[in-house]
Amino acid sequence: SVWQRRFQGDANLDSGYSPQLKIVVSFTKSILIIKVSTCTPKTAHFLKASVFTSKHCTLSWECYHWVNVCFCREFAWHDPDLPEVIHMLQHQFPSVQANAVAYLQHLCYRDNHVKTEVCRLGGIKHLVDLLDHKVLEVQRYACGALRNLVYGRATDDNKIAVINAGGVPALLRLLKTTVDTEVRELVTGVLWNLSSCDAVKMTIIRDALSSVTHTVIIPHSGWSSTDFHDEHKLKLHSSVVLRNTTGCLRNLSSAGEEARKYMRSCEGLVDSLLYIIKACVSTSDFDSKIVENCVCILRNLSYRLELEMSPSWLTANQELDRLMGSESPRKDADYSCWGRKRRKKKNLLEEQWDGVGPIPGFSKPPKGAEMLWHPSVVKPYLTLLAESSNPATLEGSAGSLQNLSAGHWKFAAYIRAAVRKEKGLPILVELLRMDNDRVVRSIATALRNMALDVRNKELIGKYAMRDLVNRLPGGNTTQLSDDTVAAICCTLHEVTRRNMENAKALADAGGIEKLVNITKGRAERYSMKVVKAAAQVLNTLWQYRDLRTIYKKVSGSTVGLQLLHIRAVFISSCV
Repeated sequence: SVWQRRFQGDANLDSGYSPQLKIVVSFTKSILIIKVSTCTPKTAHFLKASVFTSKHCTLSWECYHWVNVCFCREFAWHDPDLPEVIHMLQHQFPSVQANAVAYLQHLCYRDNHVKTEVCRLGGIKHLVDLLDHKVLEVQRYACGALRNLVYGRATDDNKIAVINAGGVPALLRLLKTTVDTEVRELVTGVLWNLSSCDAVKMTIIRDALSSVTHTVIIPHSGWSSTDFHDEHKLKLHSSVVLRNTTGCLRNLSSAGEEARKYMRSCEGLVDSLLYIIKACVSTSDFDSKIVENCVCILRNLSYRLELEMSPSWLTANQELDRLMGSESPRKDADYSCWGRKRRKKKNLLEEQWDGVGPIPGFSKPPKGAEMLWHPSVVKPYLTLLAESSNPATLEGSAGSLQNLSAGHWKFAAYIRAAVRKEKGLPILVELLRMDNDRVVRSIATALRNMALDVRNKELIGKYAMRDLVNRLPGGNTTQLSDDTVAAICCTLHEVTRRNMENAKALADAGGIEKLVNITKGRAERYSMKVVKAAAQVLNTLWQYRDLRTIYKKVSGSTVGLQLLHIRAVFISSCV
């Protein structure tokens, strides 16, 4: 009654307007809800400034002359427990829901126990329902709470619960309808966190890939629009929404063969990712998280292309078995009662490409998945390798070239020729000196694949041998992991195979002593994988009879016997 009189008295001051006030009071556990009807703005100001000065009071407008006031009773105040907060998510007043969701978001921050309890109490389902709320503030806090609930490696159960509650379709609906930048950032942040769970990756791909590509990736890339000014495109290329979405797709692209096939066939995805990389390269933005994400997505999508793509895609309307001279004998051979015989090549000159002139098989500019293996993709990768200081971007760029140049299929040969044409071999060799294990491993493996090209092999043997040998264990070099040392040994094996000059260069660079020391350290310092890789190189060197005297001069008279012993060990280990 005291409040009624104060409200009425204050209302009389508003330009002579004296409405009949109605006050509805209700309690929800420790929360007092007061709803005042026909309250004018001046009354609301008086109410906020004079009546409820408690720090626990919040005031928000619901519509025109309705005010909701929610505050905790001064004399019965306590922090609401988790079940109470979750119960408030279903309250009839948006202000109560907003406060409850905001408090829940705070509780979940870096507290895995609370995250587990929220899931157990059914709070995730209520939060997903609030994504469709009409009040922006509730949507924003609901997204923030979900983002916290599914952050981290220990929250896979929560991620699965969000998926089961229809979280992905709800997030996509909100992403399409909201114009609030913060909400869009939060929605894409939730999707990024969800995508780290292997159990839900394919579900997200099926439900969300096309939507996020056309809602975020394509518009933010600027690929499909020529109306945007360069300044506007630059802003889009650095947006948090694009960073979050590319981070999500980066996780999804590692989900296996089915995921890669889905993503390669998604219209506009590969085109937009490459457009973003080229645009960022043109503005010298080499080290951003967005560039890193795009490069890593493309690296994953470039994996096992020859085996996973349909022949019609790979050959550009040409038969798959009409490959270049470096193709696998299985593809190039025919069999009869007289044994195996070679099939005659048709239009061989038209199919070969050494990095100069028109590229066979591409009568039109590439689009979609074709852009993954088109030789034009080499240049932006090499630019990033030359200019970026981000180890993840360097590893991703080298990994892309590694994947594309693997094997004996036609377009792998084109990629190897394009790297040589663009003077990419010196760039790769220089990165062998980098003090980063993962980058060195990717570079070494890329060089191994590049050496499948005869001309590249000669250049690598001439200009990269000393750098490769220097990264082997021994001396003052930084210790590398076993996987990286094995990769370097595999590169040395490919470079010296069928090339005596390169084998001699390896001996001159001091590689034999290092390789012998590796094989001596079996079961002590190096894994069997490394020992076998080093022994394989030594076995290859021993095949060159004319060089055996050089081996003895370089390493002493006992090296010949050691090589024979190592050769025997290698052969016996392979049986």
